[in-house]
Amino acid sequence: MRVFSEKPTLILINPWIHDFAAYDFWSKPLGLLYLAGYLREQGFEIHLVDCLDIHHPGLKAGPHLKAPKRHAFGTGKFWREQIPRPEPFRKIQRPFHRYGISPELFIQDLKKVRNPAAILVTSLMTYWYPGVQEAIRLAKEIHPGIPVLLGGIYARLCHRHALGFSGADRVFQGGGLEAFKAVLQMLQGVRDPSREAPLVFDNLPYPAFDLYSRIDYLPLLTSLGCPFHCQYCAGPFLNPGMVRRSPRQVLEEILFWHRRHGVIDFAFYDDALLIDFENHLGILLEEVVKRNLSLRFHTPNAVHIRAITPEAAKLLWRAGFRTLRLGLETVDPLLHQVLDQKVAAGEFERVVGYLQAAGFTKKELGVYLLAGLPGQSADSVKEAIQAAHDQGVDCSISEYSPLPHTALWEQAKAHSKYDLEEEPLFQNNSILPCWEEAERARMPELKKMVKEFRRGKKI
Repeated sequence: MRVFSEKPTLILINPWIHDFAAYDFWSKPLGLLYLAGYLREQGFEIHLVDCLDIHHPGLKAGPHLKAPKRHAFGTGKFWREQIPRPEPFRKIQRPFHRYGISPELFIQDLKKVRNPAAILVTSLMTYWYPGVQEAIRLAKEIHPGIPVLLGGIYARLCHRHALGFSGADRVFQGGGLEAFKAVLQMLQGVRDPSREAPLVFDNLPYPAFDLYSRIDYLPLLTSLGCPFHCQYCAGPFLNPGMVRRSPRQVLEEILFWHRRHGVIDFAFYDDALLIDFENHLGILLEEVVKRNLSLRFHTPNAVHIRAITPEAAKLLWRAGFRTLRLGLETVDPLLHQVLDQKVAAGEFERVVGYLQAAGFTKKELGVYLLAGLPGQSADSVKEAIQAAHDQGVDCSISEYSPLPHTALWEQAKAHSKYDLEEEPLFQNNSILPCWEEAERARMPELKKMVKEFRRGKKI
């Protein structure tokens, strides 16, 4: 790594999504933005290229790039352009898209930076790696000889594949706050990192959302990690243990973005937001209520049903939660016993009663239901949809994505006709890789059932 005497510039890239479907459900590269804020404080100039930025000033609708429909609270569709399906998907007769800005805009953004010190690329879902490949390939064409560093979820869960196929010069396997230090050490050529003090979550600079031309909403993290070890989740591998910020620090961040940038929609990215509610989130929300801030909070990640008491339900409503998603996953007690042990019989119905008594309606409430699990039947999913309907709660089907480093990985490989290990594209939840054809063929029926429920029809 070169050592610069002047203030060096770094290019940070959030790549495209290449997929059958993608939706902006308060989706921002929060880890990359935290890293941007941290490296900026360390003396680097930061140039962000977010391929998924729907407000990129150069975007214009045309014959090949469709303008996205946007909805309340900052969610909606991405810009997209249809592209050829990858070879492993050649037999799947569904349109395939590049979601995000055009490659021409991406190249223009890269050319704005002269002599960057390095290019840092993040990655999200494992099966989105073709977008990572495309971003790295173009970045190397525009800035030949400049080192490209890759981190993120794909880089960690499919490290061997990323080493062989991403095109990056360095692929980081570690994560969390220590990964920030590792990146800085590489950029600065530090040889003895053991003498440096560990990073503290509360002391990190705010994520660099100011690098965007417009901020519709703001993702928040009050904690990293989760005390549960659900069989289908890679969280324990990606964030072992649990680290929490102080409620005061989170409140100050909310006030900063609200007062300086007018943000009123905040989406919590925590994996275990409600755990120890009285000593953590509850303290934060009481302060929000005291200040009468009229904010709106959202939970794109499911919250734990068992953690919701009548008192917590009332405080969530008073503080401004307008999108509350519950992690029901299934109503099959045997599946719960095997997968997560998060919900016991009667708990879902009881907690929905707490929330409805507090003021939540079908408009604000919803549950996530898993489909496509190894050994799971379509009838089991249908039963869960009916259970949500019976409680007057909206539901969303989350197709299961088999991921390395999860407890269910070996079982997933055994149930799938695809080579999940060698080709991460086959980990795509859209193709329901762990269901037999007979169960897969019933997915339209299940989705129709959900739609009819949302329209108020009897099921």
